[in-house]
Amino acid sequence: MTSEQEQAIVAVHVRGLDGMCAGCRAWWARLTPYPCWQVEWATSRQARAITARFLEGVR
Repeated sequence: MTSEQEQAIVAVHVRGLDGMCAGCRAWWARLTPYPCWQVEWATSRQARAITARFLEGVR
């Protein structure tokens, strides 16, 4: 996955007014509590990439 795809996942899967994931409801008609597993995966990938860039700059 590219960072653009991860950003798209984070942008679409947002908290709805009822506390459920709006992206999961729109794409798959599922009532999933926010944060859903897609958001958790995408944010962990983003955090991993940021940490790697930081550690490369420290060396």
